[in-house]
Amino acid sequence: MYFAALLARTEDGWEASDTELDDVETLSDLADLAREASPDDDTVLVLIEQEDAWFGVVRIDGEEDPRIYVSDAAAAARSSYGEILLTDELLGREPGDDDPDLDALDLDGTEDGETDGADDDDDAAPAAEAVPHSPVGDSEILDDLGVSEKELRALDADDALNSIAEALGASEVLETVR
Repeated sequence: MYFAALLARTEDGWEASDTELDDVETLSDLADLAREASPDDDTVLVLIEQEDAWFGVVRIDGEEDPRIYVSDAAAAARSSYGEILLTDELLGREPGDDDPDLDALDLDGTEDGETDGADDDDDAAPAAEAVPHSPVGDSEILDDLGVSEKELRALDADDALNSIAEALGASEVLETVR
């Protein structure tokens, strides 16, 4: 089960809105959705969680590039919403690294499960190792809003969004959209 909400900072405090991510396919789409929530180019946080598995925070400040933090990259990689957040840049990969290199494939007629006797253990796909079972992204994303890097990294996925909202003074508005 997923939950996603937008928290937009206004001159009157934080405003929360429940958001539907079904039409969001890229990080750019998500950033555009967040910017629509704040016509004055104020800070907008996109909070996403998958029940007890991972959480993510995307921060949009006006027209600046989105800043992203994901609590468990490997868990998020198994999620369609997590895949939106896990950009090549965030994972430290060159764009397109996850695409198979057709020149490197051994197309000798053994593709159907036959083996040619060679030791295939050395050819293990590095893509599985490229996504760590740890936090990735900007762990200082909320420092100026009252959640330090250490506090952010210590949050459990099952209560992270509530803890973040509480630190921001926005727990009541977040609860209204839950």
